[in-house]
Amino acid sequence: MRTLVRRTNPLVLISVGLFSLLGSFWIRSLPVALIAVAAYAVAAVILLPGWRFPLVCLAFTSIAALTVVYSTWRLGGHDVELAVTAGLRIVVLAWPGSVAAGYIDPSRLADYLAQSLRLPPRLIVAFAAALQRLTAFGIAWQQLDRVRRVRGFGAGRNPLANGGYAANMSFALLVQAMRGATSTSIAMDARGFATAHERTWALPAPWTRLDVLALVAAALLGAVPVIARLV
Repeated sequence: MRTLVRRTNPLVLISVGLFSLLGSFWIRSLPVALIAVAAYAVAAVILLPGWRFPLVCLAFTSIAALTVVYSTWRLGGHDVELAVTAGLRIVVLAWPGSVAAGYIDPSRLADYLAQSLRLPPRLIVAFAAALQRLTAFGIAWQQLDRVRRVRGFGAGRNPLANGGYAANMSFALLVQAMRGATSTSIAMDARGFATAHERTWALPAPWTRLDVLALVAAALLGAVPVIARLV
Protein backbone atom coordinates (compact mmCIF):
# COMPACT_ATOMS: atom_id res chain seq x y z
CA MET A 1 0.00 0.00 0.00
CA ARG A 2 2.91 2.36 0.71
CA THR A 3 3.96 2.30 -2.95
CA LEU A 4 0.52 3.25 -4.30
CA VAL A 5 1.19 6.97 -3.85
CA ARG A 6 3.88 6.84 -6.53
CA ARG A 7 1.36 5.39 -9.01
CA THR A 8 -1.36 7.88 -8.21
CA ASN A 9 -2.53 10.42 -10.73
CA PRO A 10 -0.52 13.66 -10.21
CA LEU A 11 -3.74 15.69 -10.44
CA VAL A 12 -5.02 13.74 -7.46
CA LEU A 13 -1.84 14.54 -5.54
CA ILE A 14 -2.40 18.22 -6.28
CA SER A 15 -5.97 17.88 -5.01
CA VAL A 16 -4.60 16.78 -1.62
CA GLY A 17 -3.20 20.26 -1.10
CA LEU A 18 -6.36 21.93 -2.41
CA PHE A 19 -8.65 19.93 -0.12
CA SER A 20 -6.41 20.56 2.90
CA LEU A 21 -6.45 24.28 2.06
CA LEU A 22 -10.25 24.33 1.98
CA GLY A 23 -10.51 22.27 5.15
CA SER A 24 -8.18 24.59 7.06
CA PHE A 25 -10.78 27.39 6.87
CA TRP A 26 -13.03 25.32 9.15
CA ILE A 27 -10.46 25.06 11.93
CA ARG A 28 -11.65 27.44 14.63
CA SER A 29 -10.94 25.50 17.82
CA LEU A 30 -8.06 23.48 19.24
CA PRO A 31 -9.88 20.09 19.31
CA VAL A 32 -10.79 20.40 15.63
CA ALA A 33 -7.20 21.35 14.78
CA LEU A 34 -5.80 18.36 16.69
CA ILE A 35 -8.24 15.97 15.01
CA ALA A 36 -7.30 17.29 11.55
CA VAL A 37 -3.55 17.03 12.18
CA ALA A 38 -4.00 13.53 13.63
CA ALA A 39 -6.01 12.44 10.57
CA TYR A 40 -3.28 13.55 8.18
CA ALA A 41 -0.57 11.99 10.37
CA VAL A 42 -2.38 8.63 10.38
CA ALA A 43 -2.85 8.83 6.60
CA ALA A 44 0.85 9.56 6.18
CA VAL A 45 1.83 6.56 8.30
CA ILE A 46 -0.43 4.24 6.33
CA LEU A 47 0.07 5.52 2.77
CA LEU A 48 3.49 7.12 2.41
CA PRO A 49 6.54 5.00 1.49
CA GLY A 50 8.79 6.66 4.08
CA TRP A 51 8.84 9.21 6.87
CA ARG A 52 12.01 11.16 6.10
CA PHE A 53 10.55 13.47 3.47
CA PRO A 54 7.24 14.11 5.33
CA LEU A 55 9.21 15.01 8.47
CA VAL A 56 11.36 17.45 6.51
CA CYS A 57 8.22 19.08 5.11
CA LEU A 58 6.72 19.15 8.60
CA ALA A 59 9.84 20.83 9.97
CA PHE A 60 9.69 23.64 7.41
CA THR A 61 5.94 23.99 7.90
CA SER A 62 6.42 24.14 11.67
CA ILE A 63 8.74 27.12 11.28
CA ALA A 64 5.92 29.08 9.64
CA ALA A 65 3.44 27.73 12.19
CA LEU A 66 5.60 28.82 15.13
CA THR A 67 5.82 32.36 13.79
CA VAL A 68 2.02 32.42 13.53
CA VAL A 69 1.72 31.02 17.06
CA TYR A 70 4.00 33.71 18.46
CA SER A 71 2.39 36.59 16.58
CA THR A 72 -1.12 35.41 17.47
CA TRP A 73 -0.16 34.99 21.13
CA ARG A 74 1.56 38.36 21.19
CA LEU A 75 -1.19 40.30 19.48
CA GLY A 76 -4.19 38.22 20.53
CA GLY A 77 -4.24 38.93 24.23
CA HIS A 78 -1.82 36.12 25.20
CA ASP A 79 -4.43 33.47 24.49
CA VAL A 80 -2.42 30.25 24.26
CA GLU A 81 -5.25 28.09 22.89
CA LEU A 82 -6.04 30.60 20.15
CA ALA A 83 -2.36 30.84 19.20
CA VAL A 84 -1.84 27.07 19.05
CA THR A 85 -5.01 26.67 16.99
CA ALA A 86 -3.74 29.23 14.48
CA GLY A 87 -0.41 27.43 14.24
CA LEU A 88 -2.03 24.03 13.69
CA ARG A 89 -4.24 25.60 11.02
CA ILE A 90 -1.08 26.51 9.11
CA VAL A 91 0.16 22.93 9.45
CA VAL A 92 -3.10 21.56 8.02
CA LEU A 93 -3.03 24.16 5.26
CA ALA A 94 0.56 23.61 4.07
CA TRP A 95 1.90 20.23 5.22
CA PRO A 96 -0.29 17.78 3.21
CA GLY A 97 0.14 19.70 -0.03
CA SER A 98 3.91 20.03 0.34
CA VAL A 99 4.26 16.31 1.02
CA ALA A 100 2.04 15.32 -1.91
CA ALA A 101 3.93 17.66 -4.25
CA GLY A 102 7.15 15.83 -3.49
CA TYR A 103 5.80 12.66 -5.13
CA ILE A 104 4.71 14.37 -8.36
CA ASP A 105 6.72 13.49 -11.47
CA PRO A 106 6.94 16.52 -13.82
CA SER A 107 6.59 14.39 -16.95
CA ARG A 108 3.45 12.61 -15.71
CA LEU A 109 2.03 15.91 -14.52
CA ALA A 110 2.48 17.37 -18.00
CA ASP A 111 0.76 14.34 -19.56
CA TYR A 112 -2.29 14.71 -17.32
CA LEU A 113 -2.48 18.50 -17.60
CA ALA A 114 -2.44 18.32 -21.40
CA GLN A 115 -4.58 15.22 -21.93
CA SER A 116 -7.04 15.40 -19.02
CA LEU A 117 -7.44 19.16 -18.62
CA ARG A 118 -6.79 19.98 -22.30
CA LEU A 119 -4.32 22.75 -21.54
CA PRO A 120 -2.10 24.15 -24.36
CA PRO A 121 0.62 21.56 -25.13
CA ARG A 122 3.37 24.11 -25.75
CA LEU A 123 2.76 25.80 -22.42
CA ILE A 124 2.57 22.48 -20.57
CA VAL A 125 5.79 21.08 -22.07
CA ALA A 126 7.64 24.30 -21.22
CA PHE A 127 6.24 24.10 -17.70
CA ALA A 128 7.36 20.46 -17.33
CA ALA A 129 10.85 21.31 -18.61
CA ALA A 130 11.09 24.14 -16.08
CA LEU A 131 10.04 21.80 -13.25
CA GLN A 132 12.64 19.25 -14.30
CA ARG A 133 15.31 21.96 -14.31
CA LEU A 134 14.20 23.06 -10.88
CA THR A 135 14.40 19.56 -9.44
CA ALA A 136 17.87 19.15 -11.00
CA PHE A 137 19.27 22.17 -9.15
CA GLY A 138 20.14 20.03 -6.13
CA ILE A 139 22.12 17.56 -8.23
CA ALA A 140 23.85 20.40 -10.10
CA TRP A 141 24.82 22.04 -6.79
CA GLN A 142 26.37 18.79 -5.55
CA GLN A 143 28.32 18.38 -8.78
CA LEU A 144 29.64 21.94 -8.66
CA ASP A 145 30.59 21.51 -5.01
CA ARG A 146 32.56 18.34 -5.78
CA VAL A 147 34.38 20.00 -8.68
CA ARG A 148 35.38 22.97 -6.52
CA ARG A 149 36.55 20.72 -3.71
CA VAL A 150 38.74 18.72 -6.11
CA ARG A 151 40.31 21.98 -7.27
CA GLY A 152 40.91 23.08 -3.70
CA PHE A 153 38.19 25.73 -3.48
CA GLY A 154 35.83 23.94 -1.12
CA ALA A 155 33.96 25.47 1.79
CA GLY A 156 35.92 26.00 5.00
CA ARG A 157 35.06 26.62 8.62
CA ASN A 158 35.09 30.41 8.38
CA PRO A 159 31.48 31.65 8.14
CA LEU A 160 32.54 34.81 6.29
CA ALA A 161 34.50 32.80 3.73
CA ASN A 162 31.57 30.42 3.35
CA GLY A 163 29.36 33.37 2.43
CA GLY A 164 31.62 34.16 -0.52
CA TYR A 165 31.75 30.48 -1.41
CA ALA A 166 27.94 30.27 -1.45
CA ALA A 167 27.77 33.38 -3.63
CA ASN A 168 30.24 31.90 -6.14
CA MET A 169 28.35 28.62 -6.18
CA SER A 170 25.05 30.44 -6.76
CA PHE A 171 26.53 32.37 -9.69
CA ALA A 172 27.91 29.15 -11.20
CA LEU A 173 24.51 27.49 -10.76
CA LEU A 174 22.85 30.46 -12.46
CA VAL A 175 25.21 30.20 -15.43
CA GLN A 176 24.56 26.47 -15.71
CA ALA A 177 20.79 27.05 -15.52
CA MET A 178 20.96 29.61 -18.33
CA ARG A 179 22.95 27.23 -20.51
CA GLY A 180 20.44 24.46 -19.80
CA ALA A 181 17.53 26.76 -20.63
CA THR A 182 19.15 27.65 -23.96
CA SER A 183 19.71 24.02 -24.92
CA THR A 184 16.16 23.13 -23.85
CA SER A 185 14.62 25.90 -25.95
CA ILE A 186 16.66 24.83 -28.98
CA ALA A 187 15.58 21.21 -28.50
CA MET A 188 11.92 22.21 -28.20
CA ASP A 189 12.14 24.37 -31.32
CA ALA A 190 13.80 21.51 -33.23
CA ARG A 191 10.87 19.26 -32.30
CA GLY A 192 8.34 21.68 -33.73
CA PHE A 193 6.93 23.22 -30.55
CA ALA A 194 7.10 26.68 -32.09
CA THR A 195 4.79 25.93 -35.02
CA ALA A 196 2.90 22.69 -34.29
CA HIS A 197 -0.83 23.06 -33.60
CA GLU A 198 -1.64 19.41 -32.83
CA ARG A 199 0.55 17.17 -30.76
CA THR A 200 0.56 13.51 -29.81
CA TRP A 201 1.77 12.14 -26.50
CA ALA A 202 4.04 9.17 -25.92
CA LEU A 203 2.16 7.92 -22.85
CA PRO A 204 -1.59 7.90 -22.10
CA ALA A 205 -3.07 9.65 -19.07
CA PRO A 206 -5.86 7.36 -17.86
CA TRP A 207 -7.94 7.65 -14.72
CA THR A 208 -7.90 4.35 -12.85
CA ARG A 209 -9.83 3.04 -9.87
CA LEU A 210 -6.82 3.86 -7.72
CA ASP A 211 -7.04 7.50 -8.80
CA VAL A 212 -10.75 7.65 -7.98
CA LEU A 213 -10.20 6.09 -4.54
CA ALA A 214 -7.28 8.43 -3.86
CA LEU A 215 -9.40 11.44 -4.85
CA VAL A 216 -12.17 10.32 -2.50
CA ALA A 217 -9.62 9.82 0.30
CA ALA A 218 -8.18 13.31 -0.30
CA ALA A 219 -11.69 14.79 -0.16
CA LEU A 220 -12.49 12.91 3.06
CA LEU A 221 -9.29 14.11 4.70
CA GLY A 222 -10.07 17.64 3.68
CA ALA A 223 -13.57 17.25 5.13
CA VAL A 224 -12.28 16.06 8.52
CA PRO A 225 -12.26 19.61 10.02
CA VAL A 226 -15.76 20.23 8.66
CA ILE A 227 -17.11 17.01 10.14
CA ALA A 228 -15.31 17.54 13.45
CA ARG A 229 -16.68 21.06 13.78
CA LEU A 230 -20.24 20.08 12.94
CA VAL A 231 -20.19 17.10 15.29
